[in-house]
Amino acid sequence: MSQRVPVFLALLLFALLLQPPPIAEAGTKPDSLSIKIGQMLMVGFRGTTIGDAPDVRRAIDRQRIGGVVLFDYDVPSRTPLRNITGPEQLQRLNGELQERSPVPLFISIDQEGGMVSRLKPARGFPRSPSARSLGLLRNPDSTLAAAEVTARTLQSMGVNMNLAPVVDLDTNPQNPVIGRIERSYSPDPDIVSSQAAIVTTTFLREGIIPVLKHFPGHGSSTSDSHLGFTDVTESWSEIELEPYRSLLLDGYQGAIMTAHVFNARLDPRYPATLSKATISGLLREKLGFRGVVLTDDMQMGAIAQNFGFEEAVRLSIEAGADILVFANNTAVYDPKIAEKASGIIRRMVDEGIISPLRIEESYRRIMTLKETVTHPAR
Repeated sequence: MSQRVPVFLALLLFALLLQPPPIAEAGTKPDSLSIKIGQMLMVGFRGTTIGDAPDVRRAIDRQRIGGVVLFDYDVPSRTPLRNITGPEQLQRLNGELQERSPVPLFISIDQEGGMVSRLKPARGFPRSPSARSLGLLRNPDSTLAAAEVTARTLQSMGVNMNLAPVVDLDTNPQNPVIGRIERSYSPDPDIVSSQAAIVTTTFLREGIIPVLKHFPGHGSSTSDSHLGFTDVTESWSEIELEPYRSLLLDGYQGAIMTAHVFNARLDPRYPATLSKATISGLLREKLGFRGVVLTDDMQMGAIAQNFGFEEAVRLSIEAGADILVFANNTAVYDPKIAEKASGIIRRMVDEGIISPLRIEESYRRIMTLKETVTHPAR
């Protein structure tokens, strides 16, 4: 432990004391509170090089965002030109992003395997099996081998966070966003837990932060939260918590992503991402998770169609989320999404709506997790 402390302190000093990078675009230097708020933001952007990505340059320079999320397809424009064209290009882009940022970035991606793979063989990346295929096989060596290929590929590309594995139970095989596209290992929580344990341990050993999703369970839904309101009140079962409970008891050290599903049995008013009862109450207090909580994309229909932007930001922070994800890859692309979110949070802190201590709480968890990237478990 003593060898890890200096790195953590160095990261804190980076965030609080570093001057703007020499290549920073014109703008006011952010103060320490703005930096801490910026670390709570993860954004998507357009561009395959730092030179053709002015939106992310501005977000790094001015808002000091904590992370980015990469895609191989741009949904708003319906074009395959987004962030990824091939291995050499991706490695170069990620190197440029880290060089630009005074504070190490989370560079994240959805590389689950199967249909949800941003790194596709057609663009020169290794093929990755789906979760369902591995769950049916139930061969630890096969799961380990697949996880190693994924982790080492990501590490070599400069990606340090994988928004995977999915630990939703395959309770509804016709679920349009989980079961039907083979994102779940199994309807059996023991199989899901054992498969995810292999994957997360391998990722962490290779310096990749895993992100379990989608808490508290999206597997039983009959609709897609990307598109709109998703209610699992009647279909959800407490057994869907078992993979989280099992992995946390085993000392899981990665992050967890929330679902945008509404479950009146857990919260009669808000979906999980905006629910204090679900995040702070169930995940943190009852299950004992002390790590970083990411929201699913805050621009997805389940949130954006039912809550105002400012309201959703406030509720997610009050609920206990640490990183708010704005993937910028749904119906609309907002080039100033980081500026908008950061400004709203700062104003709410200044007006006493959100406590500075609440920001500090998330900031410390985020910086502790960033230490994992520099000191992978071996």
